Amino acid sequence: MSSENTNATELPLTGLRVIEFTHMVMGPAVGAILADLGADVIRVEPVGGDATRELVGSGAGYFPMYNRDKKSICINLKDPRGLAIARRLTASADVVVENFRTGTMEKLGLGYETLAQENPRLIYCSEKGFLSGPYEHRTALDEVAQMMGGLAYMTGPPGRPLRAGASVIDVTGGMFGVIGILAALQQRQRTGRGQKVSSALFETTVYLIGQHMAQKAVTGQAAPPMPVRVSAWAIYDVFDTRDGHQVFVGVVSDALWVTFCEAFGLTELAANPEYRTNTQRVRARDQLLPKVRELFRGYDRDQLVEILERAGIPFAPINRPEDMFEDPHLLASGGLADVTLPNGVRTKLPSIPLELDGRRPRGAGKLARPGEHSVAVLSELGLSQSEIDELVQAKVIGVDPAGAHSDNKAAQ
Repeated sequence: MSSENTNATELPLTGLRVIEFTHMVMGPAVGAILADLGADVIRVEPVGGDATRELVGSGAGYFPMYNRDKKSICINLKDPRGLAIARRLTASADVVVENFRTGTMEKLGLGYETLAQENPRLIYCSEKGFLSGPYEHRTALDEVAQMMGGLAYMTGPPGRPLRAGASVIDVTGGMFGVIGILAALQQRQRTGRGQKVSSALFETTVYLIGQHMAQKAVTGQAAPPMPVRVSAWAIYDVFDTRDGHQVFVGVVSDALWVTFCEAFGLTELAANPEYRTNTQRVRARDQLLPKVRELFRGYDRDQLVEILERAGIPFAPINRPEDMFEDPHLLASGGLADVTLPNGVRTKLPSIPLELDGRRPRGAGKLARPGEHSVAVLSELGLSQSEIDELVQAKVIGVDPAGAHSDNKAAQ
């Protein structure tokens, strides 16, 4: 397996033109995935730039994570001249992505029905809070969907619903949007026509907790929250080590139980007929777990990891997000891509988690400044420099002062 990166000319979506009207995470995640797969993604921002760029706290990472390798054009969509430019952009696009409140794009004259009249091949992806139904006009957020769809209930202990520790619904909803786009592209190959694709936070959440709904259907009993669930396996937990670290270990088959006992010299446990099958071990979990906890507290983390890895037993050191910057596997396999932040700081962020023909697809890792590509994109649409200057002067178009004279080159 090669860790070599796939060149842009080899990427499967090279030549696909995407126009993105998005903010926050869900919509940008769609464009980020498409861009990583080679699409030419043009992000339409308000004059002055998307407010997502300025978020602080837990939102400070949204923009750099989900907007790499996109072009930026700043347009005042409330001005008829700006709206006309947006329509010219979408007229030749393959895909439009938007994630604004239901009805917003229609009021602007940028809804699917309007744009499809000018561009019947257009695939229009709407990322929403809810799909069609009684809730469709509600405003939703990732956390709203997690609470409403049952995920927060399953994540926290009883009586203390807890959202997942990342924007899992925003990102997964974006992934479903990409799946819909790719399916629509395939259908367009046969029919010559595009279509509207919709993905939503609430329905994405319900899909993810479907396993718990199925558990209720199969057993007749509601699934308890994960912190108090009855595990399917006896040894499937987080354990403390001698040096103050923690490691998750899962012994999930009878064969692994034998391997586990051999790896740690547990001949007495291996010979005990009361622990021979998984069902027996689950029933004896209260007796087994204290013994395993005591065993693991006798090892430092690295010692324990070495034994578990050599034996082929599922395990995981309990890491923090910042630990991933130095993860040897990610560094060696191309799992982290170089990214240059708008302030010039260089860092590494996760690559799209795919291999194509044994290679990791990856772009240049550049984050566009607001309006950095405005001049280049408008020139491609056929506007003269004097027309562009007039629009900039009227604040219909925003440009990046530092890149206004060089973005033609940057867009090539």
